Amino acid sequence: MPNRDFIRQLPGGDVELKQRELFWHKLHIDWPLLILLMMVTALGLVILYSGSGQSLHYVKRQSVAFAVAYAVMLSIAQMNMLMIKRWAPFFYLGGVLLLVLVLFVGSGAKGAQRWLSIPGLPRFQPSEIMKVVLPIAMAAYFDKRILPPQFKHFCWSIVIVMIPTILILREPDLGTAILIAVSGISVLFLAGLHWGYFAISGLVTLCSTPVLWFYVLKEYQKQRIITLLNPNTDVFGAGWNIFQSKTAIGSGGVYGKGWLKGTQSQLDFLPESHTDFIIAVLAEEKGLIGVIVLLSLYLMIVIRGLYISMRAQETFGRLLAGSITLTFFVYIVVNMLMVSGLLPVVGVPLPLVSHGGTSIVSLMCGFGMLMAIGTEDRKLTA
Repeated sequence: MPNRDFIRQLPGGDVELKQRELFWHKLHIDWPLLILLMMVTALGLVILYSGSGQSLHYVKRQSVAFAVAYAVMLSIAQMNMLMIKRWAPFFYLGGVLLLVLVLFVGSGAKGAQRWLSIPGLPRFQPSEIMKVVLPIAMAAYFDKRILPPQFKHFCWSIVIVMIPTILILREPDLGTAILIAVSGISVLFLAGLHWGYFAISGLVTLCSTPVLWFYVLKEYQKQRIITLLNPNTDVFGAGWNIFQSKTAIGSGGVYGKGWLKGTQSQLDFLPESHTDFIIAVLAEEKGLIGVIVLLSLYLMIVIRGLYISMRAQETFGRLLAGSITLTFFVYIVVNMLMVSGLLPVVGVPLPLVSHGGTSIVSLMCGFGMLMAIGTEDRKLTA
């Protein structure tokens, strides 16, 4: 780290200013990213208050989750990425072990077994941990290998991705399984994998559709797909969520009905209005303008993440930062298409806005690593 004598030699002669700059540099905080995240979380709490039926209970729980998540993010930002890379295999094996434990001793509700309770710790969802762990494992795997990936490395990487994906499908949790697969595949994309591999993989997936339909998907998941193709088959049953969501979005118009004045959400017509369908609350009360504001903040976060990825000094950091950013982008797209009736309802929350503690902490872990990668140059020159 530069000493006081070096600071005095810097142009400008303002010793205190230079010391303050070095102090902030030592914290390894990416200020543009941090400010954007704080703006989204603040907006998210306002939307959650309305979407939860003006319940302070949910807002307080979400605020506590954000406080923990920000602390975790800033702590991870101080970590050495070389250490994270070295521990990547152990992180991956530990995450897979937790997913296996969920299938045997996990807890849940509505026919799904997704949570794990360990004495002395709050209940958590291991699949959320894997959202962070898998990109780390994939980026570490390709770090010292020739890029674009060779065929044998492509095959091994598919195995790395499919193990946690299949375990999460067994819970069952289709939405999270899709996001886990995307986080791994995005590393392959960033590693420069030839498009032919993606075409072949897509063809294999398409050919395996009958197997997925008859042996993997549950009845309620099949019904959601049928409802997507023909929303009028069961409007008051499986199609109720989408029907009410589209009604809320359409009724908001350009400027919305006003905060706390949405009929679909405030009168409890819209199910899951504080979780998966919370964007419909924003669209109804703040209209197209409100949605554009939120999407603009999301877009700036994605641009900042890609900028950090491009500036990364090592292959590991570049692949990991890019995967975290692209997966975050897919979160947003899948949720909004789902709520709009353009994708089946797969239970994907809106990042940093929907109510949920474990998902927020896992997202902030990713942003913490983004900050650590973005400040690597400072660490090397300090």
